[in-house]
Amino acid sequence: MAVPWRDFEDAAPDLARSGRDLLYQFGPGLAFLATVRADGGPRLHPVCPVIVEGVLYVYVIPSPKCGDLLRDGRYALHAFPPENVDDEFYITGRAYRVDDTDRRTAVSRAIAAQGTTHGNDDILFDLSIERVLHAAYTHRGPDSWPPAYRRWHPGEGGIDTEMPPRQ
Repeated sequence: MAVPWRDFEDAAPDLARSGRDLLYQFGPGLAFLATVRADGGPRLHPVCPVIVEGVLYVYVIPSPKCGDLLRDGRYALHAFPPENVDDEFYITGRAYRVDDTDRRTAVSRAIAAQGTTHGNDDILFDLSIERVLHAAYTHRGPDSWPPAYRRWHPGEGGIDTEMPPRQ
């Protein structure tokens, strides 16, 4: 089962806030998008995701990664790491092409408002959410392991918090 960002945010508001903070930590949304090539191998690209009206979107230029999403749809999105700590935010799910003019216009406005752009021939994808992982570290450095993990996916009754014992 996959859900839009708003359902994730309603079910796990603190986790969604941590994710949003990491995605937008440098101003515009910044993340790495992993897709699945036709041969099954991974492909990784930097992207500028944006959350608009409770949905996580990304515009993708016509490219092999766009072809991956149109053909397969599976993706993983990983926020850029912060400067002073190794915190991580990771989402997996399915990407769905959006051709609706009103939705494309709303997303384009949000992208312009955050100071980024996209090309007229770029394809818009709605990134539905199947799984979320957040890893929070106390500080950057070799003695910060292990992080505190929080996991979420729809239909499982909430957040699974796991704090492995320190070694």
